[in-house]
Amino acid sequence: MKKLARFDDYLPPKIQEGILLLKKLWHRHPLPMQIFLLLCLNLIIAPAVYAAAGDEFTRKAAWCLGLLGMVTIGLSLYLFVVIFQPEKF
Repeated sequence: MKKLARFDDYLPPKIQEGILLLKKLWHRHPLPMQIFLLLCLNLIIAPAVYAAAGDEFTRKAAWCLGLLGMVTIGLSLYLFVVIFQPEKF
């Protein structure tokens, strides 16, 4: 059975350079990169919250509710890990 070629064979060089840069930045500065990715994810979540709520919320409120939901899920996951693996903390 043949192995599938890596995506590097198909991606343009500029995109490959961008991916390498993101990997380097992730290892050097993980917290700012996580916050950046969280905000990028909120660009997808906030319009969905705004569309689901109709005219009840403003765009700013939908953005804040999206962030609040992601922070709540993140804290829930963190506490779940802390409760079931306390020896790491």
